[in-house]
Amino acid sequence: MSVRSSISRFPVNLEEQESSGLPWGITVTPFAATDERGAPPVRGGPDGGGRILPRCEHCWAYFSTYCDLENWAWTCGLCGTYNGLSSDSIKRFSSDCPELSSSFIDLELEPSDDESGDIELKARPVYVAVVDLCSSEDFIELIKSALLAALEALVPGSLFGLVTFSHKIGLYDVQGPIPVVKNVFIPSDSESTLPMPLQDVMPLLSFLAPVETCKDRIAAALETLRPATSWERTAPSAGAGEETDGVYFGGRGFGSTITALVDYLGSEYGTTFALARVFAFLSGAPDYGAGQLDTRRYGEQYASRREDADRALLPEQTPFYRDLAADAVQAGVCVDLFAVTDEYTDLASLKFLSIESGGSLFFYSNADDSTLPQDMYRMLSRPYAFGCILRLRTSSDYKPGNAYGHFFPDPQYENVQHIICCDSFATYAYDFVFDSKEGFSRHSDHPMVQMAFQYSVIEPVNESSAYGSNSTSFKFCVKRRLRIRTLQFAVARNIHEIYDSVDTEAILSILVHKVILASLEEGVREGRNLLNDWLVILTAQYETHKPSVDENNGSLMPQIDVSFSQCPELQPLPRLIFALLRHSLLRLHEEGIHPDYRIYLQCLFSALEPSSLHKAVYPVLMSYSSPDKQAYPRHSLSRAALITSGSPIFLLDAFTDIIVYYSSTADPSLPFPPPHDCLLRATVNKLKQDRCITPKLTFIQGGKDDATLFENYLIEEQEVDGSIPAMNVMGFVSFLQDISREVLEYLK
Repeated sequence: MSVRSSISRFPVNLEEQESSGLPWGITVTPFAATDERGAPPVRGGPDGGGRILPRCEHCWAYFSTYCDLENWAWTCGLCGTYNGLSSDSIKRFSSDCPELSSSFIDLELEPSDDESGDIELKARPVYVAVVDLCSSEDFIELIKSALLAALEALVPGSLFGLVTFSHKIGLYDVQGPIPVVKNVFIPSDSESTLPMPLQDVMPLLSFLAPVETCKDRIAAALETLRPATSWERTAPSAGAGEETDGVYFGGRGFGSTITALVDYLGSEYGTTFALARVFAFLSGAPDYGAGQLDTRRYGEQYASRREDADRALLPEQTPFYRDLAADAVQAGVCVDLFAVTDEYTDLASLKFLSIESGGSLFFYSNADDSTLPQDMYRMLSRPYAFGCILRLRTSSDYKPGNAYGHFFPDPQYENVQHIICCDSFATYAYDFVFDSKEGFSRHSDHPMVQMAFQYSVIEPVNESSAYGSNSTSFKFCVKRRLRIRTLQFAVARNIHEIYDSVDTEAILSILVHKVILASLEEGVREGRNLLNDWLVILTAQYETHKPSVDENNGSLMPQIDVSFSQCPELQPLPRLIFALLRHSLLRLHEEGIHPDYRIYLQCLFSALEPSSLHKAVYPVLMSYSSPDKQAYPRHSLSRAALITSGSPIFLLDAFTDIIVYYSSTADPSLPFPPPHDCLLRATVNKLKQDRCITPKLTFIQGGKDDATLFENYLIEEQEVDGSIPAMNVMGFVSFLQDISREVLEYLK
């Protein structure tokens, strides 16, 4: 569990917090294998330690190393309540146990009395692929490659099902000698249901096939996939959803398909599976049956300009998919959505199906250079937790304010979030507020934060031979665990200690959450204004509190230290804000940003851990004197940096893109592309491994290849609105000058 605070020294009261101009909060990556310093948790064995771990009678915080322990009692480190110890706890504390040695622990929870171990042993990983046939040959070929990659990543004993949809739903039976597909037609009316439930079309356990024995048959079934348009749209006059002689042609009945599939799978929730993951592949907007979306609003708003398109295209046009996500959660189903299209698909409405059911949203503008197969394999190869509950507690005098991330809040308890599915990258954020204006007493104990993360994992049981040595059965069990992280912070004695304790990456993460929220509620333009105003206020507050230094040199105009020259910890912020303002996330609709791409970025950025988000907003540019020797670890994103460095090779990591660029003046004897056994390649491979998605790797030779992709990342010589400035006018410099002028106006 990685926890990063925007400031490691907390403000003493509300006045000082507001005077600092900084967001006050934390980011949490609960299922990360280590903490932010790389240390793993101290684990507890299967002794039920999580069930008997002492909890405070007043605030319900868990016992930690920050609590005072006596022979028969303990004092809560968060609220100061004096608590007695049970006999089980006294016996446990008489020997070594994790909670006495570390403030970061991971304990196993014994099943409660009403939980059956037999049911747990029957739980198997279940995966279902849902493929859009109202698509192209290229789309189908890409999905085949992605699902073949997925099959290689699935553990033996997993169950797999294949579903197709167009104007009908196809269920594949792959457990026989040849694949058989059974179809049920989807009513065109958005209010109608299927003529029969999927369970009557094919029993669920006939549909879900064991991967270890049916992998070849599943692959054979994938080879039979064809776009529906290649044989079914035979009537020239029949369009999508139109009827000819009682037969429907065309139509993408996605909403009806997922609705029926959730009902289908839900019958085995808690027996066959503890969590079912559905991979939904879309090539366009649902336009048939339940959940159909009207995509005309994109063209109308883009053409008319009578209404703010950024505000019109970001909200959902129907609650159907949000409601469907709630049904999926009740059925134990997590939906990962993969959209492969350059058409407007209205991800603003569809996104809730994935992010609220615990899944992920992936978006690819075309099939040619898509990383979908690699992303599928990467996603299924890493561990994940499910059925998670995340709880944040704080010591007295302050409390959590807003919570940000892909979860849904508990309807009964405050500061409790439910997360259906969570991998080691998923990150959430909180900001803090004071209970009163008085804040912390200067003589009070250090403020504390405790994160409690309860989750389940599926673990294989020892394999056993079933009928002779050639037949192996696979069993799994569901393990419930409790991960607790308790942190203690200091209170800043003055505002300069606050500034010296900032974590700019955590600040960026909280700001991105706030800006996305403002964009969804008020439009992208308002989100941009909010971000710009925040930097102005921060600079003004810093200017007010910085040490007095005579920098005017006789000038009547005061000099604003917009680059925070006296505070190294704050210095990265102007560049980060400049980069974020001109990022596609906050570019205006009329600047050519596709609304689906913006929604994808919102979903991606709101789940990234701070270091990855930093790279996505302001990429890392490093240089090499040769493929085996690094020159400089970091440059500013400007052409001037390239020229002055004198290095021939540059490596740019923009999170979604990794670019190796050879300067046009590089020695022709340098090997291009770099050899596979060199330092540069090793660095690239490590960068690709340490992230949640597959970055696109591009090699560019200056003077021979088109270098536009690389040059577009050199943002410091581009204006915030995306235009290339006139000669001798630098975009970042102009931005700082504008901020300086606005600060002067603010201070007046």
